[in-house]
Amino acid sequence: VSHSEFRRFYDRGDLPIQIHHGAVGGKIAWKVDVEKLDYHHYLPIFFDGLREKEDPYRFLSVQGTYDMLEKGGAKILPVVPQLIIPIKTALNTRDPEIISTMLKVLQALVLSGEMVGEALVPYYRQILPVFNIFKSRNKNIGDTMDYSQRKRMNIGDLIAETLEIFEVHGGEDAFINIKYMIPSMKAAHSLEPSRLQHRRRAGGPHRERFCARSTSGARRRLPLSLLDGID
Repeated sequence: VSHSEFRRFYDRGDLPIQIHHGAVGGKIAWKVDVEKLDYHHYLPIFFDGLREKEDPYRFLSVQGTYDMLEKGGAKILPVVPQLIIPIKTALNTRDPEIISTMLKVLQALVLSGEMVGEALVPYYRQILPVFNIFKSRNKNIGDTMDYSQRKRMNIGDLIAETLEIFEVHGGEDAFINIKYMIPSMKAAHSLEPSRLQHRRRAGGPHRERFCARSTSGARRRLPLSLLDGID
């Protein structure tokens, strides 16, 4: 895996973060208020660092990304188009550890604010092909820490969960576009409470809406005719 822009910026001292060694296991320390960051500049750089496997780069990029998603609010949605290349680059490594990290970050991204899930729909063609490759894999991705939550489930289950979140929060066109890229995709009907407990607080009310909508069993499937015109 090639070195990321995140590593280059960090090594030059151009990122407003550092390791706080006072905490057990280390902790990220921001030099400025996260809410005041230029998200157009910094969020794509942190996303690019998600393909790092060496610390401190991995630790700082993963935790820094979660911090920015949790506190970004309305700043996140306009930056979504700039995140697609680092997302695609990370997924195309086909490294199970990197993919699992990106999948969980994608979940947090979708749950970070209104319309973010819908903003990702036009980019499914770029980010879903690797999902299709790994969807049926049942290799466990381990139990080490990813600095936000313990790794959970095998990669196939993690992909299925991410697709379900994409569908529920992606608007009325999400399912048919996922189905076009991943023919085996089935519409969401329910989400077990045990899986919901892993949701980050960044989801807030969107997490509650996700529960209500996905457990209702009432899912509207779009007609296949909507595939017409998709080149």
